[in-house]
Amino acid sequence: MPPIISIEGITRDFGGPPVFRDLWLPVYRGEFVCVIGHSGCGKTTVLNILAGLDRPSAGVVLVDGREITGPSLDRAVVFQGHALLPWRSALGNVAFAVRSRWPRAGKDEVEARARRAIALVGLAGSEGKRPAQLSGGMKQRVGIARALSIEPKILLMDEPFSALDALTRGTLQDEARRICVSSGQTTFMITHDVDEAIFLADKIVLMTNGPCARIAEIVVNPLPIDRVRTELHHDPNYTAVRNHLIDFLLGRGGTRLGADRQ
Repeated sequence: MPPIISIEGITRDFGGPPVFRDLWLPVYRGEFVCVIGHSGCGKTTVLNILAGLDRPSAGVVLVDGREITGPSLDRAVVFQGHALLPWRSALGNVAFAVRSRWPRAGKDEVEARARRAIALVGLAGSEGKRPAQLSGGMKQRVGIARALSIEPKILLMDEPFSALDALTRGTLQDEARRICVSSGQTTFMITHDVDEAIFLADKIVLMTNGPCARIAEIVVNPLPIDRVRTELHHDPNYTAVRNHLIDFLLGRGGTRLGADRQ
């Protein structure tokens, strides 16, 4: 089966040394992929290229065999900040995205799709609240609902839970994993959090330090598809993967170039 995303030899520079160079990565339909590495290695730049918000200086990124040339409703982005429209309710924010995706849909259909997305992230009953009336976790749930409401081929997430408290972050990680597994949603996520990557990802992409960052290794997560957070710490595979990732990060990834082209 061909990959839904094919990153083929991309390099990005901004007039100086490349932030990263010669990245190769396939992402297959239904996979949850996390990218981890130190600040400055270009993780968010890679995500922006996938979103069509930036372009590589060299190389190409394909989605279903077609080159990305700009933003598309086939790719939805959840940012670190919720980026909600403050004058719209939770329902209004999600409905705005639905209307963009299906401009000919009637009002009832738009509202029904928006309500389904809000219910999916556990916010039924809060549809009428504006962002100022929502907690940080609730705002991010609305952001996720907005992204999922357009039924994207690919969900892109840029550290979406990093600004939340630990309890809320864990709850949203549980929800994100449940939703993506049950729906078969292809997901590409940036994170600095080792435990988050292990819990969420099917594959974990390790990037070396920038400038001239590369993909050092692609770790296939050995944990079961259905994961119970309270049981993970008793799984020897969890400990092995966690130690491997921490060893990589503490070594700052400077020498682990054995898998530049994956």
